[in-house]
Amino acid sequence: MALRVQPAFTCTRVADSAAWKSFAVSSRSCGLNPRKMASNGSLVHCMKVVNPKSNCKFETLSYVPALDTSQVAKQVDYIMRKGWIPCLEFDHVAKVSKVNSKQSGYYDGRYWTLWKLPMFGCVDASVVLREIEECKKAQPDAYIRVMAFDNTRNAQTTSFLVYSPS
Repeated sequence: MALRVQPAFTCTRVADSAAWKSFAVSSRSCGLNPRKMASNGSLVHCMKVVNPKSNCKFETLSYVPALDTSQVAKQVDYIMRKGWIPCLEFDHVAKVSKVNSKQSGYYDGRYWTLWKLPMFGCVDASVVLREIEECKKAQPDAYIRVMAFDNTRNAQTTSFLVYSPS
């Protein structure tokens, strides 16, 4: 019984897709041998690799464009509807490192500085937005994030960056 080798970018389920044809043509023109590609070669060819040094990401919502004031207000409203407690934190470096100790389990930068106290009993997003603006004025060169705590589970539920220094 002879085994048949099928090219990696041949698809039997998609009939004459324009995008598929353009990939087949572009892969041949840039010197890719379809018989030597990974089985998901078309996906690998389309993947984008970002530079981790120049493209630092922070928590939830880091991969979407920066949130404007109304979008931050909607996120804070969601936090309050869930019964979570909003809180602001800031940090000037905003990255984890091992500067002060090389011990395993010890990292600098894991904990950010708390801005005032958590906003227990806060029911209006405008109060949180006002605190964000106040924090920006006091710490213009710091990263600022909003965090939410669930007091029934005794855990942080979400955090997202609201300000990055330029």
